Amino acid sequence: MICGSCGHENREGRKFCSECGAALALGCPSCGAANEPGEKFCGECGGPLSSAAMPATATAPQAAPAAERRLVSVLFADL
Repeated sequence: MICGSCGHENREGRKFCSECGAALALGCPSCGAANEPGEKFCGECGGPLSSAAMPATATAPQAAPAAERRLVSVLFADL
């Protein structure tokens, strides 16, 4: 395997580069399968490998609620 960071040739099956320590295979967060660096989707299950590869609907921030609820205390007294 050739390291994507430094170009060093590494033995097959290694997880990190022996020259610079960079990760050689990216583990899928869904199934754990090893994938090459730079890939956007898992070759085993098809799941996204990084947040940049996720669909826009999954990474879009949630809309703020239209109304804000506040705790209010009211005291009535008859003198």
